[in-house]
Amino acid sequence: MVDFPSPSLPSRKAAELFGDPADDSEPLWFKKSSFLSSDFDPESYISDLRSFVPLESLGAELRSHLAVLKSELVDLINRDYADFVSLSTRLVDVDSAVARMRAPLADFRDKAAAFRSSLDNSLSSLRSGQRQRAEASAAREILERLLDTFHVVSKVEKLIKELSSAHSDGASLDGVNVEKDRLSNENSFQPTENGTTVRVTQSILLERIASEMNRIKFSVSNAKDLPFIVNMEKRIQSATELLDHSLGHCFTDGLEHRDEDAIFNCLRAYAAIDDTAAAEEIFRTNIVAPLVQEVVPYSQSEVIDETASEGLEEDYKKLMQCIRKDCKFILDIASIANSGLHVFDFLANSILKEVLLAIQKGKPNAFSPGRPTVFLKNYKSSLSFVAYLEGYCPSRAAVSRFRSQAVYVDFMRQWNIGVYFSLRFQEIAGTLDSALVVNTVTPVENLYNNPGKDKILTLKQSVALLESLRSCWSDDVLVISCSDKFFRLSLQLLSRYSTWLSSGLVARKARKSDPSSTSEWAINAPIEDFIYVMHDVGFLINELSGRYLEHVLHLLETCSTDVLVLVRRSISLAVSSLEASLPAVMDALIDGIAERCVEDLKQLKGITATYRMTNKLPVRHSPYVSGILRPLKAFLDGERLVYLSKKLINELLHSTTERITNRYYEMAADVVNLARKTESSLLRLRQGAQRRAGASSDALDNNISDTEKICMQLFLDIQEHGRNLAALGVKATDIPAYTSLWQLVAPEDKQSQILL
Repeated sequence: MVDFPSPSLPSRKAAELFGDPADDSEPLWFKKSSFLSSDFDPESYISDLRSFVPLESLGAELRSHLAVLKSELVDLINRDYADFVSLSTRLVDVDSAVARMRAPLADFRDKAAAFRSSLDNSLSSLRSGQRQRAEASAAREILERLLDTFHVVSKVEKLIKELSSAHSDGASLDGVNVEKDRLSNENSFQPTENGTTVRVTQSILLERIASEMNRIKFSVSNAKDLPFIVNMEKRIQSATELLDHSLGHCFTDGLEHRDEDAIFNCLRAYAAIDDTAAAEEIFRTNIVAPLVQEVVPYSQSEVIDETASEGLEEDYKKLMQCIRKDCKFILDIASIANSGLHVFDFLANSILKEVLLAIQKGKPNAFSPGRPTVFLKNYKSSLSFVAYLEGYCPSRAAVSRFRSQAVYVDFMRQWNIGVYFSLRFQEIAGTLDSALVVNTVTPVENLYNNPGKDKILTLKQSVALLESLRSCWSDDVLVISCSDKFFRLSLQLLSRYSTWLSSGLVARKARKSDPSSTSEWAINAPIEDFIYVMHDVGFLINELSGRYLEHVLHLLETCSTDVLVLVRRSISLAVSSLEASLPAVMDALIDGIAERCVEDLKQLKGITATYRMTNKLPVRHSPYVSGILRPLKAFLDGERLVYLSKKLINELLHSTTERITNRYYEMAADVVNLARKTESSLLRLRQGAQRRAGASSDALDNNISDTEKICMQLFLDIQEHGRNLAALGVKATDIPAYTSLWQLVAPEDKQSQILL
């Protein structure tokens, strides 16, 4: 028996860290079953555990497990040691036993090999037979297809002969009918009946031939490289040409005589051979082209008739009548349910194609956007015409097929809407820009002769803006497919006007002009013109928020709700920009009137010179007082004030008088303060001189000072100014500056109460 040393146990700290129990049992992360797995990899095992188990703890646990395994191995050996030692004594005559078992096993192996060889031979024979059978089947299928092709070609040739005989019989019958028609008018309807019978018979034969030709095409497509098919190509080609010629002739004849049965059979024949383009072209050249050339004459030489009118509206009306009268019959035939004729598109490939060709050659200038008004009329007329054609489509799927045709796409491509919008943009934006670049505001002509003055615009600049905005959404300009571009143009026009207005007001307030900008108008404009500006801005705000917005939303009513919300919000922002300029316009009005009134206030400085070093006392108000509010009164009595509301007039009156009074107070305070400083300096000089002379100052104290005289005069003046304010309907006591001015110059006994 062998004894192995016991491994050292992991430290207490590691055991506590990884949750090991306090006794000698292995930790939870150590799984003995992992070593018994068939795909056990020591490196992977260690790399997986080392991320959360220290290598020292792992090594200690592995050594402990190794010691346990060795101990178990020693126990097993010691337990069965006697049997292990006696094993060699039992192995007697082992070679003889092996030789006896080898012979039958070798015999069984030889038999199994022979049987397997037999099975392989049988399987190879079966596979060879199956391959030969498949080849024979394929050859038979090809042979049957060739025979079928031969029979079908022969059948087609036979049917073509029958077609020729029917055609000749029909021709002779027509000759007989013509002779009968000469002899008697009683049988005049008979040729038509017989002719119709011949055409229907021919069309039925042609439909059968077309069906058989479809079979030939299918067979040829699957065996086109075979010599037999190559040798038959001439016969097939000849039959195809005869079919095309006969079918075209029969279809043309049916169209000329409006034989619906013959047309129906011919269309089915064209559909069978998948040659719809030929039928559409025959209908175009024989029926549509003559009708269109009567309305829009053109020649193949492509010589343009310069005298021809460029308008298309009347031409489209005539074309609609022609389609309704002479083309509807084939459209009805092609739309028969379950007929298989839905593959034809006579609307696009026959009618619209011929109309496009006629316009391109007969009226090419109709597509030119160089004359926007004519172009738009033609474009809208064309859309109406296309919508009329779509009315003949029996379903939405048919409308989608019609719009997907190359002719339809080419027709719509002729109308260059992008160039049209560019021209309209230059026209509309150029009109407004020309009105805004002038250096003065221009009133509308005959402005005072209009009785509804509150319902009109007064300045040509504002009129140009509103007309430009309305032009963007007028029927004579708007293309609904470009409504987003026209809406953007509308916002640009409003922004341009708002910039023109705000830049002018800023320049006037700063008293600084910029030759490169459009602000000269505000600097050069007399103050009365800002009444027009105030009126027009208010009018535009009401118009844009009311009728104009509703008109735009009505035109865009087919758009989604989100789009309509964005449109409303965008116009509201533009209106807000105009509203933000109203206070600046009012301020310009107030500032301009106040400047005129302050001109007379400058005479206030002469009061100092009047009462300095004199015994003169003021007895009445100064003459300048009567002229302070004279410009304001003249402004309020002007004819232009009718363009302002009573609310605005009242606001203008109170704000202007307040600003004038503020300026009055500032100038009076300067005069009084200066007088007091001067008087104080003079008084100190006099007192010094008197003290040096030993004179008494009692006499000086009893005299009225110059400052008091000046204040007395100013007091009389502001009383008159208050009365003038009252005459205009303004209470002087409501103006804080007037109260301050009263307290500045009024005697002490009159400080508490303002009496005018």
